[in-house]
Amino acid sequence: MQNHSYPTLAEATKIWARIGLLSFGGPAGQIAMMHRILVEEQKWLGEQRFLHALNYCMLLPGPEAQQLAVYIGWLMHRTAGGIIAGVLFVMPGAVAIMALSWIYAIWGNIGIVEGLFFGLKAAVLAIVIQAVIRIGGRALKNGAMLAIAAGAFIAIFGFAVPFPLIILAAGLIGFLGARAGMPAFEPKLNHGKIGGTQIADADTLLGQESPAHTHVDAGWALRISLVILSLWLIPVAFLFALLGPDDVFSQIAGFFSVMAIVTFGGAYAVLAYVAQEAVQNFGWLSPGEMLDGLGMAETTPGPLIMVTQFVGFMGAFRAPGTLPPLLAGTLGGLLTTWVTFAPCFLWIFLGAPFIERLRDNKILTAALTAITAAVVGVILNLAIWFGLHVVFSEVVEFSAFGLNLDIPMLASIDWLSALLIAAAMIAIFRFGLGPVTVLASCAAAGIAFNLAGLAA
Repeated sequence: MQNHSYPTLAEATKIWARIGLLSFGGPAGQIAMMHRILVEEQKWLGEQRFLHALNYCMLLPGPEAQQLAVYIGWLMHRTAGGIIAGVLFVMPGAVAIMALSWIYAIWGNIGIVEGLFFGLKAAVLAIVIQAVIRIGGRALKNGAMLAIAAGAFIAIFGFAVPFPLIILAAGLIGFLGARAGMPAFEPKLNHGKIGGTQIADADTLLGQESPAHTHVDAGWALRISLVILSLWLIPVAFLFALLGPDDVFSQIAGFFSVMAIVTFGGAYAVLAYVAQEAVQNFGWLSPGEMLDGLGMAETTPGPLIMVTQFVGFMGAFRAPGTLPPLLAGTLGGLLTTWVTFAPCFLWIFLGAPFIERLRDNKILTAALTAITAAVVGVILNLAIWFGLHVVFSEVVEFSAFGLNLDIPMLASIDWLSALLIAAAMIAIFRFGLGPVTVLASCAAAGIAFNLAGLAA
């Protein structure tokens, strides 16, 4: 048996603060880091319980790493522990993104800052392409999954089908495929070994038995759900009633609340949905600025979905109404973060006590398998869409028979940007450099190009 004593809530808070400050590298890196600290170092829980919690979080919309922190915090110290773990996981990134948003809004047109984000765009595009390949390699194991991915790509790239409809269709296909007993839809949510050391549940603080507070309590589930739903949706309803549906704050509250419900498949799938709506429909920012925001999220701690805070900031900053633009932007960014992450606590506090009933539900997990395949096509659309708008300065829209395509003007190619993107891809795929190294190198190159008068 391990020699650790059960931590107090104050002691656990220090651990969660450390995790929040170290949560770089996207969900895979964040999950591995939590495994190292919580399983291997602190021995709060064992391998099987950790994977069980992770499998449940993978079934949920939203950032699985943050929800895993909420889940484990709840396991250790009830509701207060879950809230502390979830808030501290998000807070460092929220503060960093807000500071960078101010810098971007005030000094974004200054040469060195423009050069920095010129370089970051190239690195981020290469990282998105890497995500397509990585997720595709894991998800597209048979012809059925390839067909779902291809259909999702054609639907969103060629016909601008909304992301939620694609997710619903993929989930329905997976559900029906599993009900029909088709082998292609056998669910596979096995994450294998995450860390270098695997710890048995019996040798941890939680042990093999579930704590008493994790047992199903319908009354508690109803009460906590009503509290979180009120905190989440009452501000949204208030904004719609006070400002009307066309005000930017109402649009932000409504759009990102819907996003929090339908964004299965990870951060890059979220970005595809946000890019489709925030750039093309709402006009809150440009494709290049969307990449700039992703560059911020890639280089700061916290979930990559924190890029949405930058989107909300820019949307309100550019339509401030009677407010000073920076104040409006700050409120827009904070509102975005609130409605994006509040539902994450609902999914955990309401659903976690019931996970034993979900763990072996093959039909439910088959739906997730199909959704993951569709997400590959959605992220491929994101990579191509970003690439067209970064490498080419002029893109024209072609529309016919329901088809809507962005066609690049070949004469408008930005050779310097294309060269930097190629260099970033070589660094990732040929030399295996990590995202932080590639981002830093491309940012430095962008600044150097700007100082040399080669890049805007």
